[in-house]
Amino acid sequence: MSVLYKWVVIGGGIHGCTIASCLIKKGKAASEDLLIVDPFEEPMARWKKNTELIGMEYLRSPSVHHIDTDPFSLQKYACTKGELTGSFFGRYKRPSLDLFNEHSDFIMKETCLKKSWHKGRVISIKKVNGLWELKTEKEEILNALNIVFAISVNDQLNIPEWAEQIKEKSNNSILHIYDEALNDLSSLEPPIAIVGGGISAAHLAIKLSVLFPGKITLIKRHPYRVHDFDSDPGWLGPKKQSSYQKLKNYDMRRNMIRKARHKGSLPGDLFRKLKKLENDGKISVEDGTIESVSLDGRQQLNIIVGNQIINVKHILLATGFQPSRPGGKLIDALVQEQNLLCANCGYPIVNKSLQWCPHLYVSGPLAELEIGPIARNIAGARQAAERIIYGL
Repeated sequence: MSVLYKWVVIGGGIHGCTIASCLIKKGKAASEDLLIVDPFEEPMARWKKNTELIGMEYLRSPSVHHIDTDPFSLQKYACTKGELTGSFFGRYKRPSLDLFNEHSDFIMKETCLKKSWHKGRVISIKKVNGLWELKTEKEEILNALNIVFAISVNDQLNIPEWAEQIKEKSNNSILHIYDEALNDLSSLEPPIAIVGGGISAAHLAIKLSVLFPGKITLIKRHPYRVHDFDSDPGWLGPKKQSSYQKLKNYDMRRNMIRKARHKGSLPGDLFRKLKKLENDGKISVEDGTIESVSLDGRQQLNIIVGNQIINVKHILLATGFQPSRPGGKLIDALVQEQNLLCANCGYPIVNKSLQWCPHLYVSGPLAELEIGPIARNIAGARQAAERIIYGL
């Protein structure tokens, strides 16, 4: 007979680890009662790979946003380790990526999260005798009292139409920056074009300008959108959330989320770095929409932007993710079988405890119609954990 877990968290990124550590620290589960199911070998593996790949030095989030329950845990950890110099940036004390990851590993060790780790991918979920029965792609059966979906949109890469048309013929010379096939930027052959104007494109341009100075072109559809965060800090608390929570119309909530998000934006320090690199001739910047891309006989990509033709060997797409509901067929089937409530946009309608139906909870993008525009962020992970715990 298979083991019955009190909690199964689907997704082992920042959201899944934040919720799991909170359940353990708040005494709602022991590590042996909890299982985190994720397709990667280690907790937060995709986060670590992606942030290292693009060369992130400091997080955009302030130091009070991390995977632990105490808001000041990260700062206390830095003090204990004597790692204050260079560990925080700017007035919001944005932590360095190294410190954030080190602190996360410390919290995971403290809560024995790796003992709760199960590498796998859930492909079906159904209710059997009042319990959740989860099946993995390896035909494993897992039983749970409670499930938390802590999945992201990371599998939904946004590939522009012009790229889709030529991508297959390009022999991996056109890749989304978060494509699993992209592992080592130093192996790319310059010149290189980066498509996108947001924070990921900025980090990438800064990193590649060191590897291939003068051979990088950043192509963006709009002028730089400079914002400290990807939504107004008022959304972190009642200042913005109170009026949002009073809205009963979920179409109106979706519109508020769209308007609140500073999509394709970057903080001022990265903007200033990019301008300096451009002035120093380390990168070129083209504003405009890509009209077409063709591949010539020498496997060179010819990009047409307005009246410009840009010739490159590689195109890296920093074009974000598709906005559709994450979870694919797994969530689609669960919605049908359990008759789960969804708004017109397809996203879950949940209660204040982020419960979609009894004993089924959500975090991340799936929780944004309840939490608001910060739902996908680290702050959203912390709020999701608090709400789930508070409702138990």
